[in-house]
Amino acid sequence: MKIQEWLEGLPCTLQQGSLDTEVTEVVYDSRKAEPGAVFVCMKGTRTDSHDFIPQVLEKGVKVLVTERPVEVPEGVTVLVAENGREALAKLSAARFGYPSRRMVMIGVTGTKGKTTTTHMLKAILETAGKKTGMIGTNGVFLGEEHYPTVNTTPESYELHRYFARMAEAGCQCCVMEVSSQAMKMHRVDGIVFDYGVFTNISPDHIGPDEHADFDEYLYYKKQLFAQSRRALVNLDDEHLTQIVEGIPCPWTGFGLGEYRSRWPQELVETMDGAGYVAEEIRYVSEPDFVGVEFAINGAHEMAVRVSIPGRFNVYNALAASAVSLMAGVSGERLQHALEHVTINGRMEIVHTSKRCCVIVDYAHNAVSMESLLATLREYHPKRLVVVFGCGGNRSKDRRYSMGAIGGRMADLSIITADNSRFEKVEDIIADIRGSIEKTGGRYVEIPERREAIAYSITHAEPGDMIAVIGKGHEDYQEIEGVRYPFLDKAVVEDVVRQMRQEGLEP
Repeated sequence: MKIQEWLEGLPCTLQQGSLDTEVTEVVYDSRKAEPGAVFVCMKGTRTDSHDFIPQVLEKGVKVLVTERPVEVPEGVTVLVAENGREALAKLSAARFGYPSRRMVMIGVTGTKGKTTTTHMLKAILETAGKKTGMIGTNGVFLGEEHYPTVNTTPESYELHRYFARMAEAGCQCCVMEVSSQAMKMHRVDGIVFDYGVFTNISPDHIGPDEHADFDEYLYYKKQLFAQSRRALVNLDDEHLTQIVEGIPCPWTGFGLGEYRSRWPQELVETMDGAGYVAEEIRYVSEPDFVGVEFAINGAHEMAVRVSIPGRFNVYNALAASAVSLMAGVSGERLQHALEHVTINGRMEIVHTSKRCCVIVDYAHNAVSMESLLATLREYHPKRLVVVFGCGGNRSKDRRYSMGAIGGRMADLSIITADNSRFEKVEDIIADIRGSIEKTGGRYVEIPERREAIAYSITHAEPGDMIAVIGKGHEDYQEIEGVRYPFLDKAVVEDVVRQMRQEGLEP
């Protein structure tokens, strides 16, 4: 290819050289420079890759994309772009042949609910026979393949590399979490989303190296709309007016019917269509099913069952249902998918029986723990049992607050190890114990996490609900700098299997 063929939609100026220069690759790490590569320069907070131009030229690079004019030898093509990160995103899309254009693209943003909503969407779309790739907090999923990632939304080059793999594998759809940082850092520049979902917003990610304040945080969340053909917005969010102000694409709302009277009528009238409303919500706890049931009304009407507990999962399921229905998925396929959906480590029902229900969840701080236990209380268990610890070499405030919540909201807390890192498990447990004792709550201490999980199940009483929290989908336990294989879900399944082999009913 010639560099000229990779410049679609990229505002830049030719400082020197020829647009006919042949190119084969895009790099932004000087260590990966090679002949035929375009080297994209960016000035960051800690390093400025313009400083590495001499090294990449020595490695045979003949095309540079910079953020300012630079002095280089004749024969080197220099393109000056307004923003290096934007250039990287658009060059990466071109380098891989614009793979996102060959799929239905669905972007999900918001403070909470992104991961669950994307997993639900993937389950629904695949049940409908649409092969779907997914990118988010839990990594990249392509069929049975899983690739871990560092960021919720990977760097732009990596994104388009994954898109290319998805398109080549026959994916018809791609569902991805779009973080505010991804917007701010131009990782998704140039991508057009067929549907952009805004789950909710609350103060978060505000501070050094993130966002200066809430207004900036909201601004970058809203940038998803500028790249979407159609948007779906939570009508119950307290910031609704700010969210849809100036929205540049057609939008549809979703929300719970009980809040309908609060929706600003002047905003509702600007919606494209009747929206999607959840009503008649019921919490279901049966020996073979724990979750929620509700009726969808508005643009479509049907009843659904969702195999993940909690009121907030009504919102997630409603958003996923709305997008799927807009994309042409049948109600029957949607209903089947939601009734059987599971998400690793996110309100995951690992075992249900007449005796007890065991849930594994990633809740690892006071806010998420309190929300989880409040949700499970809605199911009126005979006892609510929580198995948890806290990570070592982290703020002790988390131990105190989680201990207080366990003591106040659970009928029994089983304190155990988490990722102790370089601290003694006994010291961490002692900190948790102290705050539980102040509440008068019941607790037992079992330092070995496998034994603690086993105890919760073997000592369960009929009607108990057990929450094993803190690690969720993590498949390791970190002790003294070493990560040992450990997955809460697998331990629960082992205990249940062992009990059955011994003729006991788990």
